[in-house]
Amino acid sequence: MNLEYLIKNVGDEPVFSSGMLMAGKQSQENIQLQLSRWTKAGKIIQLRRGLYVLANPYRKVQPHPFLLANSIKRASYVSLQSALSFHGMIPENVPVVTSVTTARPETVITGEGAFSFKHVKKSLFKGYCRMEVDDRQFVFIATPEKSLLDLIYLTPDAHTMEYLRELRLQNFERLDLNVLKESVEESGIPKLKSALRQIVEIIGMEEHKDL
Repeated sequence: MNLEYLIKNVGDEPVFSSGMLMAGKQSQENIQLQLSRWTKAGKIIQLRRGLYVLANPYRKVQPHPFLLANSIKRASYVSLQSALSFHGMIPENVPVVTSVTTARPETVITGEGAFSFKHVKKSLFKGYCRMEVDDRQFVFIATPEKSLLDLIYLTPDAHTMEYLRELRLQNFERLDLNVLKESVEESGIPKLKSALRQIVEIIGMEEHKDL
């Protein structure tokens, strides 16, 4: 298997796995050896074992960071500041893509960036949807409401007015307050109930600014 063969077979894929190359006469051992050589040569980038992207200038498709996060840990969705920024709820761009998972928490550092995975219990693993973030690149990402609640739940003292003001939340019209309230009530988590009161107060203050 040469590089031309690899590009021909996976060049249109933003992310590819070693399993995609196993069909044919090549042995698994030879494929793994070649992938290792290309990784060392900087022609492909390993995200984690068995998962790769083509390096520039060989790639035809630029993989979206959220797609990389979903691919690195399948049972996960993008949330917290990453999703809030994507939804336009906070002004900052976030360098580390943060996701939520029911698996163990970890941070994965790759040649394509850093990816943080936060653990939640299974009952809180919801409130996400599948969205197209780039041409034919679909990812699982938290809704604006769940992004905010995940951030508050997983961050110490994030339910305080001081922390919520420092977030510089914006574009409140993108936040469904009824959905937010229902999610908080369903969770039964005191920290989220406290945060909800502060968020309602912040929204009220922002609305009065426009009067």
